[in-house]
Amino acid sequence: MPAERYRSVLLFGAPGVGKGTQGRILGTIPGFFHLSSGDVFRSIDVRSPDGKQVSASMSRGELVPDPLTIRIWRHGLEARIGTTDYKPDEDLLILDGIPRNANQAKLLEEHIDVRGIIYLVSTDESAMVQRIRRRAIRENRADDANESVIRRRFEVYRHESASVLDCYDRSLISEVDALGSPAEVLRTVLDCVIPIQNRIFHGNGG
Repeated sequence: MPAERYRSVLLFGAPGVGKGTQGRILGTIPGFFHLSSGDVFRSIDVRSPDGKQVSASMSRGELVPDPLTIRIWRHGLEARIGTTDYKPDEDLLILDGIPRNANQAKLLEEHIDVRGIIYLVSTDESAMVQRIRRRAIRENRADDANESVIRRRFEVYRHESASVLDCYDRSLISEVDALGSPAEVLRTVLDCVIPIQNRIFHGNGG
């Protein structure tokens, strides 16, 4: 395992809980860099072999195969380092959409050093479905427009993704109520991530 891994915080939770919203806001704050695996996947050329496989999986609401997921994600991250958008020595990496299952968590160990997990929690699945449908209209995201595909994504989350939390020490996990306003949720998220950032870049936490 490489000595140098990217120091990261994971945004985790069911579809529609606001991982992308919170990640994008954090990404505008100096010292944080947000990388959404969904954005990386949607930027792939759909005519390429990888793009065709990703498109087929996402259109069914299923997970992209693990080795392909990690390869595409790693290339996306390296590209952002290459353009200096992400500066590992200065920025805390905020990840959303990955890992999606326990095997991905294992595969990512050689690439990232997880310093915290923000677990966005919602007990109202119907509210999350409606949030995803509104997002689909607003952002023209075809993979989010079909309710049967959305429901399939929730099934995949329950059966494959929810167990990701078991891969990490409980002390790393902070639960955040996802049903508040984006500003309310952000305030709680910041209370969780600022101490992590301070320990890494301004203290002796490495």
